[in-house]
Amino acid sequence: MGVDVFLSHSHVDKVFADAICHRLEAADIRCWVAPRDIRPGDDWAESIIDAMDQAKMLVLIFSASANNSPQVRREVERAVNKGLMVLPFRIENVPLSKSLEYFISTQHWLDAITGDLEQHLDELCHCVAMLLERLPQVAAASVPASAPAPAAAAIAPDALAAIERALAQELGPIASHLVRRAMLAAPSRHQLVAALAQEIDNAAERQRFLARCHAAG
Repeated sequence: MGVDVFLSHSHVDKVFADAICHRLEAADIRCWVAPRDIRPGDDWAESIIDAMDQAKMLVLIFSASANNSPQVRREVERAVNKGLMVLPFRIENVPLSKSLEYFISTQHWLDAITGDLEQHLDELCHCVAMLLERLPQVAAASVPASAPAPAAAAIAPDALAAIERALAQELGPIASHLVRRAMLAAPSRHQLVAALAQEIDNAAERQRFLARCHAAG
């Protein structure tokens, strides 16, 4: 069975992980969380990688403990390298460590530092469901073998690589995932660049990305 959400957390924050898992699964969003989903006798690291291979996104329960956890840092790094969307859910107001900042500083945050936790969990559930709906649906089994390749495949490999490099300069390793996703709907180089520019929230960074793409031809 597939996994919608990989929950990354410090063992200190298990009570939050359990609450989030319960809320998401009540909304039919399938979660993977340690140690619940690691079977006795299974290799811990292998189980985590297998779960990430199935997951569609990672929800990071961010706290001081998570910020200082080597295990959490490795999970976030592997998730980004695998092209998973990362959604931080902040339960403590602490500055990002440099290693985590590299991967998630440009991501949208959800804050649950103050106020009613139930409302924050509802907001998280709504946000996760919305983001999952935006992901491209895998329907390879229903596509005829003779189906034409997407028009975006006509973009020259060197041009595509240049676009990805330009995006990576602004967003980091997640760029490869965003390019692959955008190619499914972008029929031309111009439309691909325009779609990717919308992934950059900062206006100055967006302009730099567009300038690099135009310079590359």
